[in-house]
Amino acid sequence: MALVTSIQSATGPASGPTATLIYDDWYPALRTDQLRPGKLATAMLLDIPLVLGRLKSGKLFAMRDSCPHRGIPLSVGWFDGNRLTCRYHGWEFEPCSGQCEQIPSLSSHDKLDPTRIYASAYPCDERDGHAWVYIPAPGAGKLAAPARSVPDLAKFGPRYHTAHLSADLPCNVDHGIIGLMDPAHGPFVHQAWWWRSRHSIREKTKRFEPIPEGFRMAAHAPSANSAPYKLLGVYGQPVETTIDFVLPNRRTETIRCGDKWFSSLTTITPVTSSTCRIDVIAAWNVFYRVPLVTPIAKFFGARFVRQDQETMIQQAEGLRHNPSLMLIDDADKPAKWYFALKQARLETPAGTGSKHPMDGPVDLHWRS
Repeated sequence: MALVTSIQSATGPASGPTATLIYDDWYPALRTDQLRPGKLATAMLLDIPLVLGRLKSGKLFAMRDSCPHRGIPLSVGWFDGNRLTCRYHGWEFEPCSGQCEQIPSLSSHDKLDPTRIYASAYPCDERDGHAWVYIPAPGAGKLAAPARSVPDLAKFGPRYHTAHLSADLPCNVDHGIIGLMDPAHGPFVHQAWWWRSRHSIREKTKRFEPIPEGFRMAAHAPSANSAPYKLLGVYGQPVETTIDFVLPNRRTETIRCGDKWFSSLTTITPVTSSTCRIDVIAAWNVFYRVPLVTPIAKFFGARFVRQDQETMIQQAEGLRHNPSLMLIDDADKPAKWYFALKQARLETPAGTGSKHPMDGPVDLHWRS
């Protein structure tokens, strides 16, 4: 059973600072329930306008939403389930490769071979209800082969519930990501009887470990001052959670309690260089047979994400004026690691051979 909630911002695009973008990786463009056979959908990723669709065979495709002839959006053309036709001059494209197959205006006197012309197309794959698109670095050539695998939400059994939450954020991807991994904002941004309050603040110690292109909050007992984690105590077994962050934008959390589990994948996706979007997909078998547990989880999850979104909207007002900012230890250490990892990735796009900012496991301390 799957539930989806989309939380749209009522504000316009942010005019705050931009972020340097990471290419050569997979990003979620939109939910695949928007891709019906014979229909086109549009999305924006990394400042690139996209047109997406589903072939009659079921395969997904993603192209730059621009005809290479005169630049009109391909999304306003025609799609018959196999070929995409530009509405301006009728150029016809095979959408998975972007190869042009027909130019109606060519006469018997023309020597041009249409099949040597390509519109920009991108690798596209379907996982966990997302249409993931691989965005190569500018100038990589037509349909660059993905150097990385498509992200996949971990599941630990054949039967589970799922849900998806999404919200637009009026800030650049860097601020979205360091907000995502920030451990100290919970008692202030997420004040609620069902989560935690300022009065529940206590000192915490967590161990972090380096992993390829990221870091892990090692397996630990979850926060005792968070009501949702307390509920798992009804199973009478130890509860353990592990949290990973991996470039370019992914936070995964796995909670285990005997044979009961919950897993989530949260991404902060750069829509433009100054705006981003948060997507949360989750799967779980905890309280599997409890009536209404999925809509209840959806309701509280949506409130949680909305609180983060409202804070980002407020923060964007301050960031518009490009203020000086600071990061502190230890609560902001993950943010420092993120910026160091990102810089290393930008300098070595393949992600190999670059020095990790962590020499080994380290304990961090903060109050939340």
